[in-house]
Amino acid sequence: RFYILLKISYYCVIFFFDLGVDVMEWYYIILIVIGSILLLVVTLLLYCYFMTFYNKKIKSKEEFYIPDGEIFKKYKDEMIEGMKTYRNTPCKEFNIISYDGLRLHGKYFECDPSYPTEILFHGYKGTGERDLGHGITRAFAVKHNALIVDQRSAGLSEGKTITFGIKERYDVISWINFVIKEFGDDVDIYITGISMGAATVCMASNMNLPSNVKGILADCGYDRPEYIIKKVVKDMKLPVKLIYPFIRLSAKIFGGFNLEEYSPMEAVSKTNIPIIFIHGNNDELVPCEMSRILYEACNSRKKLVVIENAGHGVCYIVEKEKYIKELYDFINK
Repeated sequence: RFYILLKISYYCVIFFFDLGVDVMEWYYIILIVIGSILLLVVTLLLYCYFMTFYNKKIKSKEEFYIPDGEIFKKYKDEMIEGMKTYRNTPCKEFNIISYDGLRLHGKYFECDPSYPTEILFHGYKGTGERDLGHGITRAFAVKHNALIVDQRSAGLSEGKTITFGIKERYDVISWINFVIKEFGDDVDIYITGISMGAATVCMASNMNLPSNVKGILADCGYDRPEYIIKKVVKDMKLPVKLIYPFIRLSAKIFGGFNLEEYSPMEAVSKTNIPIIFIHGNNDELVPCEMSRILYEACNSRKKLVVIENAGHGVCYIVEKEKYIKELYDFINK
């Protein structure tokens, strides 16, 4: 697509040159050349923003919408089962206002009022329902209540821009403060996330969290936003050195954030909150090595669990018993 845009700009310039200098003064030609280049740059910036950061909420006619792709196709039935659990389990719905004025939505599933509350954050272009339906069963299994939230720009929450955890980490603080206000000053809290949600809770780990927060679960998260974006660009067989600067600039211009402002790796290296990292060794989207890097960088009590034969975001589905045992043991210690 970049090549097509380049050819269009090129032929526009050739067309005006063919008119001849007797028809147009030389400075008009220069203006047209500059204008064509600027148009190309702006078009490419917009393309990068909409492809990377803009989240269009899809209204599907299907009862259970599962995106295309091998990641989802193989476990479609299990994902639908999780979505049914999300829809059929009794819950309370809550809304809060983010630090920058967005209405954020969450659903609270109670197992026992005396249990800690676990706040769960979903992945990139996902929703609480799609990514975390199984999180209810998993949370109950380790004696947690579950508050599953739709991240900004997703599900029933407001917003249009995904920021890979840069702004979302402040939403984690807002939800923690809400839980304390709603359930009491003595409530124990765990924050957990999958994929981008894992990166988000890791980024929040060093933000002077209240003592209520006892631990973090980071499932298949990335170590730095720019690294995962560069990795995906490379997988698409596009020139990373050419495309990534446009992606980063589009985030600043249209998204209002600096993609390299902060990272999960930087945060976990300074946190004192215990973190358990879980990752599938067959993850082709977010390499397992990224969790290994986070584990090595982490400065608090920590644990790394690698699930064999698990791809991206399906560790719990592949090894439910092991997942629950490892998590339960870590919490109890």
